[in-house]
Amino acid sequence: MPYQVPEPKIFACTQSTVLGENIAKAYGADLGKVHFSRYSDGEFQPSFEESIRGARIFIIGSTNPGPENLMEMLLMLDAAKRASARHITAVMPYFGWARQDRKDKPRVPIAAKLIAKMLETAGATRIITMDLHADQIQGFFEKPVDHLFASTLFFPYLQNLNLENLCIASPDMGGSKRAYAYSKALESDVVICYKQRAKANVISKMELIGEVKGKNVVLVDDMVDTAGTLTKAADLMMERGALSVRAITTHGLLSGDAYEKIKKSKLQELIITDSIPSHENSEKIRVLSCAELFADVMHRVHHNTSISSKFIM
Repeated sequence: MPYQVPEPKIFACTQSTVLGENIAKAYGADLGKVHFSRYSDGEFQPSFEESIRGARIFIIGSTNPGPENLMEMLLMLDAAKRASARHITAVMPYFGWARQDRKDKPRVPIAAKLIAKMLETAGATRIITMDLHADQIQGFFEKPVDHLFASTLFFPYLQNLNLENLCIASPDMGGSKRAYAYSKALESDVVICYKQRAKANVISKMELIGEVKGKNVVLVDDMVDTAGTLTKAADLMMERGALSVRAITTHGLLSGDAYEKIKKSKLQELIITDSIPSHENSEKIRVLSCAELFADVMHRVHHNTSISSKFIM
């Protein structure tokens, strides 16, 4: 009889349990059992409640702050390594701490590089992630990194809107490459916002490069944190004569007063994925699930088939 490749086992960190269940369902498997023992001082210990010896396992967990989310992933990787799992893939829909990908001033860390080394030391033999804040973070790893693009989710959504006079916009200079890729695929115009920051999460000045009058604008970005940039850009574009402004951002951190800013802004709609759990409901926010995307890639990885169509924008 031909050799049958045993099916992998799928587990999830606590903050990604819902997404993990959806990915497992889309894959056609059950989510594996993990028990977390917790001490009164906050220390915790994960324990796999089934044998994983010799198995390929996928551990699903975004590592958005606080640090507990990253620590959960590291401890689960270490536990899997010590339980003799054969292949250990960290499935990180959102790779946290990625904004610290270089030294932008003296005496600061490169946190993204540190996290990469910690994941590999803990036992990860492969990383699957989506829309890294900086593409070069892939080079921080010595293990294979599958970098997926949420554009495979956003393109169909935008096409179904059938917007006339569509214009793609980047909220900052750093996202111009992403904006040009979207504009090329959707055959639309593109504009760029130029912003200056007084400090992290505080914008001192914003200008618009390009024309938005009479156009339906879609802002594209990899993440939305305090929503200051997106809402300020949307208000500026409406003042310059745009017909409507939407935003698509892969990772919805939505910290601080982000929900209130979005509610008060001239943004017609904010479209995000479920890479990070949403904590509030908002009539302006639409969530697209990335579960099928990750399930498909995990299946292809397990069966050693090509996934190139999933990470080319």
